Amino acid sequence: MVLADLRRLRMLRELAERRTLTAVASALGYSPSAVSQQLAVLEKEAGVGLLEPAGRGVRLTDAGRVLAGHAAILLRAVEEAETDLASLTDEVRGRVRAVGVQSAARRLLIPALVELAGEHPGVAVEITELEVELALPELRLGAVDLVISDDYDGFPRPRPAGLVHTPLHREAVRLVLPAAHPLAQGEAAVPVAALRDEVWAASGEGTGHHAMVLGTCRAHGGYEPDLRHRSDDADVQLELVRSAGVVTLLPDLALPAVDPRLAVRDVAGVDLARRLFVVTRDAPVSPALRAYLAALLEQGRRSPA
Repeated sequence: MVLADLRRLRMLRELAERRTLTAVASALGYSPSAVSQQLAVLEKEAGVGLLEPAGRGVRLTDAGRVLAGHAAILLRAVEEAETDLASLTDEVRGRVRAVGVQSAARRLLIPALVELAGEHPGVAVEITELEVELALPELRLGAVDLVISDDYDGFPRPRPAGLVHTPLHREAVRLVLPAAHPLAQGEAAVPVAALRDEVWAASGEGTGHHAMVLGTCRAHGGYEPDLRHRSDDADVQLELVRSAGVVTLLPDLALPAVDPRLAVRDVAGVDLARRLFVVTRDAPVSPALRAYLAALLEQGRRSPA
């Protein structure tokens, strides 16, 4: 059997992970019909059925799952070969696709990009803002090269096999209230229990931030918060504090330097912190990625804890 095109093998592997032709097409920049046509060609090349109907979509046959497993091995070998070849040249060149949540993109990924541009202009860094829950599957599939992941003390994230977590930064998590709030008068830390009757904002359900806000109120306040507003955008949460009088908990990197309409206070009796990690695949690192990682780790060291 001769498999003529690695692109078709990539489509098969993506289908094994993403489950639908539409999701594969979106990830790879094709139309669903083009993906379907290419997989039909792959079936002819393989000489065996790789797909079968499943409701309105398709799923892999046993042969399709076997070939998808081999496709993953072949694609990894190609990636390693490209890395080895890039390492033979004196000039650092290449593309780095970096993903992070808003605060990490703004305060870490972008400054590292600027620093790298002066030293290695041949490295093209692409930055995408994306929640960790969506970004890690893309990293595992090779659609991106690094992800800044976070977790909160007491609420660790799972660490999937095949990924490497490198500590990047640790920062405090603080309570954010409207400046006119009675509990914001003075500089004293505010106990979570005193916020029982407040309306809260947090990130969407299923995120680490959402779990941290809920868990903090339950464990240290003894109540279920009125978590009425949900946004993965820290700026939206801050505007809710300013304009709607809600409260929230946010890490330092997500906070503005000065805002007279906001009061930022420590949480009394609780050491809340967020830890940031650079997550990469457990695979050879290209010179371009290595250079950007060095700039990013340096940026993390410079950021105040």
